[in-house]
Formats: sequence, structure tokens, C-alpha cells
Amino acid sequence: MPFLVFQSLGPLELAIIFAIVVVLFGASKIGDIGGSIGRGIREFRREIKEGEQEPEEEEKEKAAAETSEEKKV
Repeated sequence: MPFLVFQSLGPLELAIIFAIVVVLFGASKIGDIGGSIGRGIREFRREIKEGEQEPEEEEKEKAAAETSEEKKV
């Protein structure tokens, strides 16, 4: 239901909202906010990739440990 509100926003309404944001925060602050959001998104993606790689690395370590145990026997 909340998405219905955003469907009725046209380009003119978005421009007015953007103008109000610029007046409230100033152009330099908007650039800083955009940069910090971009850094946050990049770090989030990096953490997701590292999280996906960890299970693969753990499987490789387990396989290496099993082969070393088999060689001992």
C-alpha cells in the first residue's frame, strides 16, 4: 500500500522535493551524504563477497585436513 504513494510522484514533484532538500541541507552536504552512502554500499558488497567466499575456504581447509589425516594412517 505505501508504494502507491510513490507511483503518483512525477518528475515535477521529484524536482520540487530535490529543491527542498538542497535548500535544507545545502549542496555541499548533499555531496558528502552521497559519498558516504556510496562508501557504505561498497563496503556492504565487499562484506557479502567475503561472506560467500568463507564457506568455500572452509571446505577446502576441511578437505586438506582430511587428506593429511589419510596420509598419516
